[in-house]
Amino acid sequence: MIDFNLTEQDVRNSAAHFAVEGEIVHVEECCNGHINRTYFLTYKNGEQTKRYVMQMINTDIFKKPDEVMENIVGVTEHIRKGYVEKGIDPTRRALNVIWTKSGKWGHVDRRGTYWRMYDFVEDSDCFMAVESAEMFEKVAYAFGQFQMQLKDFDASKLHESIPNFHNTEWRFDNLLTAIKENRSGRAHLIPDDIKFALDRKHITSYINKGIANGTLSLRVTHNDTKLNNIMMDHETGEGICVIDLDTVMPGSVLADFGDSIRFGASSAAEDETDLSKVYCRLDMFEAFAKGFIEGLEGSLSESEIRALPMGAMILTYETGIRFLSDYLDGDVYFRTEYPDHNLDRARNQFKLVADMEAKMAEMDAIVEKYIK
Repeated sequence: MIDFNLTEQDVRNSAAHFAVEGEIVHVEECCNGHINRTYFLTYKNGEQTKRYVMQMINTDIFKKPDEVMENIVGVTEHIRKGYVEKGIDPTRRALNVIWTKSGKWGHVDRRGTYWRMYDFVEDSDCFMAVESAEMFEKVAYAFGQFQMQLKDFDASKLHESIPNFHNTEWRFDNLLTAIKENRSGRAHLIPDDIKFALDRKHITSYINKGIANGTLSLRVTHNDTKLNNIMMDHETGEGICVIDLDTVMPGSVLADFGDSIRFGASSAAEDETDLSKVYCRLDMFEAFAKGFIEGLEGSLSESEIRALPMGAMILTYETGIRFLSDYLDGDVYFRTEYPDHNLDRARNQFKLVADMEAKMAEMDAIVEKYIK
């Protein structure tokens, strides 16, 4: 179990192992993340100051941090090389890993805590909520570019940082186990919710079968394509750098597209209990589809583009059954604020799934417009 009781001196002691010139003059903790611990460090070297991001990797979640870092170094160096070949400065466009003084990707302190460091992406911000369709389109373009830049990267070389993370069939099997074991004793209270989940077993194999039969390609995927994982430029509002690459793994583009739609095109918060307020906003769906496909610059096949709406529905369903499984298991994975929090989340996602099912023809027509 990771010890999260860190002092500023702990941070400074670990920072001393990284190949950074100057002295630390300011340490500030970033409180936005839920998995790793993140700190902003300001160094002064002569008259110059420079900021870095240092993170403690949560090895309760990412059990093989060296493999996580090997993935990150591989994809970021590939992206940076691509920018350099085009004559574009990659400084603010791809994460730059700071190596330790001993030539490693990370430092393990005396308590066994794993630390890493990046350059800070200056003059940019990340946001927690989508403010407009225009913003969502810019976020989509940045995620599409990320996919495009890695189209010639061999995805099979990447480690699975969290095995089966977006394997919907595996998540469904977990649900069946949760129903059978019923550790919380709640299963008899929610027959309609369980039925909704079980009735859609047929969609769980869609992505795996597509990769197996070649209609979907195995690609480098981000697997956590939320708004706050894009740094947005202060001046232009453009998405300039994709961050939080811990879950970069082999997968399907449908997962990256689908997870973005699940949070960004929903009309309500993930735990909204008034389900009449929950639906898929087609204006936001179109904004993201347009930006994402344009950012891909033709690197997707027609079959993949046409499957994007299914990706949105499948990832929403997958999230719903994860919430439902955790509710049946007794709320052991997701942080909850009240007894039925996970159930409310599951019902919210299932309402979104039902709305996507009803609007699938319209979603299909939207993506069809962007096939060239």
